[in-house]
Amino acid sequence: MFATPAFAATGAASTGGAAGFFVSIAPLLLIFVIFYFLLIRPQQRRMKQHQAMIQAVKKNDTVVTGGGLVGKVTKVDEAEVEVEIAHGVRVKALKSTLSDVRPHGAKPAND
Repeated sequence: MFATPAFAATGAASTGGAAGFFVSIAPLLLIFVIFYFLLIRPQQRRMKQHQAMIQAVKKNDTVVTGGGLVGKVTKVDEAEVEVEIAHGVRVKALKSTLSDVRPHGAKPAND
């Protein structure tokens, strides 16, 4: 009652299987290449620039921490910086938590 006809595979259909596989994989590869050039590569470039900016931090630079604190660097160690956030108030912050470094000579536009 529920019998389905069985079709025999021909020799020509079995040789086209490899080409069909590559044709079906090609859109996935194209999507990966597009993602690499539009998303992954720019993100890696930004990470390298951020790491270079953090490694170049020096005394008297203005920094912004990940928590949003803005202050002046008073001391730089290998992994930490000491940031003065108010007159006489100094805190230690990890270099990895710094989100922005403004060089000493940079002034805001609205001064």
